[in-house]
Amino acid sequence: MPRLPGVDLLIVDDFGLKPLRPSQDEDFHDVISERYEKKSTIVTSNLDTPEWTDAFPNRILAEATIDRLRHGAYTVVLEGKSYRCPRPAANASKITGPKSPKNDTLKGGEKH
Repeated sequence: MPRLPGVDLLIVDDFGLKPLRPSQDEDFHDVISERYEKKSTIVTSNLDTPEWTDAFPNRILAEATIDRLRHGAYTVVLEGKSYRCPRPAANASKITGPKSPKNDTLKGGEKH
């Protein structure tokens, strides 16, 4: 953690995906406080900003941390389909199960 406050750009990806434990929320607050108004931080999350407090066990610490993150911040909301959605199989109608060995033909017309 000692290096995080000093990096030029800190990217926190998927914030709030898992709730922070008591010691983690204190560490996160310390990093954000030390970077406040000195270094750039990008936070991505699937949560709306008002829901970020749910990731912290300590609500007072949550408000203080989020207040620092939001002060002077730009909010970009991306909408649309997930890139992680399953893709349909190409030619799905042509896909069949495995053939029975009795029906498989080997090279040269030989049967199994």
